[in-house]
Amino acid sequence: MLLVANPKSIDIQAKLFRGFSDPSRLSILSALHGGALTVSEIVEATGLTQSNVSNHLACLRDCGLVAAEQQGRFVYYELSDKRVGRLLILADELLADVAKGVYECTRYTIKDAKNG
Repeated sequence: MLLVANPKSIDIQAKLFRGFSDPSRLSILSALHGGALTVSEIVEATGLTQSNVSNHLACLRDCGLVAAEQQGRFVYYELSDKRVGRLLILADELLADVAKGVYECTRYTIKDAKNG
């Protein structure tokens, strides 16, 4: 029996992976994989500008990949679900085997995360 993928499910999966596809957002997610951080700490960890971090955090929060918690006068950001961190680990494991092909792929370009 031939199983056909649900187009709505595929579209939602594609949207999920868009959250991981931007180098700046991926850098932020990777920084948060180590635990909750403030915007200033994320800026320091990633080398991105404060405004860039804030804009991408808003995107990541809106799509449910990052959660925020107010603690006193600081807001701490963290991965919303431990599975987000597991996806980052799985990506590293997969890249260990296919990095050459991904690097040489001419269909996708890599932007500079600090300017993206």
